[in-house]
Amino acid sequence: MNHSLSFNLKTLAFTAASVFMLSSVSVNAFAQDKNVVQATASTTQSNVATANGSVDADAVKKKFMERFGELPVKSVEATPYGLFEVQLGKDIIYTDADVRFVFDGRIIDAVTRRDLTQARMNELSAIDFNALPFDMAIKQVRGNGKRQVAIFEDPNCGYCKKLRQNIVDVDDVTLYTFMLPILSDDSVEKVKNVWCSKDRGTTWDNWMLDGQKPPKLNCEAPIQKMLDLAKSLQVQGTPAIFFADGSLVPGAISKEDFEKRLQ
Repeated sequence: MNHSLSFNLKTLAFTAASVFMLSSVSVNAFAQDKNVVQATASTTQSNVATANGSVDADAVKKKFMERFGELPVKSVEATPYGLFEVQLGKDIIYTDADVRFVFDGRIIDAVTRRDLTQARMNELSAIDFNALPFDMAIKQVRGNGKRQVAIFEDPNCGYCKKLRQNIVDVDDVTLYTFMLPILSDDSVEKVKNVWCSKDRGTTWDNWMLDGQKPPKLNCEAPIQKMLDLAKSLQVQGTPAIFFADGSLVPGAISKEDFEKRLQ
């Protein structure tokens, strides 16, 4: 979980074992003994099933903010497994109806082995792809360009360059590159130079793939708008890949994973 909110959950005096025995169920245990895990999960579920039966999520949010008012609580929602989900930016933690305990970790469906926390985070980070301001992006069409993807990249991001190498041969796709200068002042300078160039796509590829530094140019580049866009989408690092279904995948994924997610 990305804790860029400068929030150390250890300060909540939380011990994993105290949260309804959930921490006793490890991912390794799932693989080792399915029956034991299912039994433990069933017992745990019965223990917490009534935890949020008659408690309003707004009341839990109010209690949570009274105790942790410095945290940017975006929402609080009841879950089907007896806990309350607390959304902090793009992060998720859990609490009980009395906000007595806080659980920072993954909720796993013991039967299906599905990571419910990750599924929920994917849902929360999804965007309306067609609503992106494509006029702020570098557009590159390969082949028929039917498949679409938007990538947020910093020119000095090593993982961004690795991603570019990984997908250099991917065809029949339209790439929308949103430059995001967040690593250094030099990143801002490079983004400005690429933006001011006559052929932004070629200039960007020359740098990201071949290390050919963009020539120094001078024009008005929408640097602040780039930063504001990333913030509005809760993009906290690069590369950040948005696929046409709105899903977000961070990092330098492989060509195979990239192709699988394209529509």
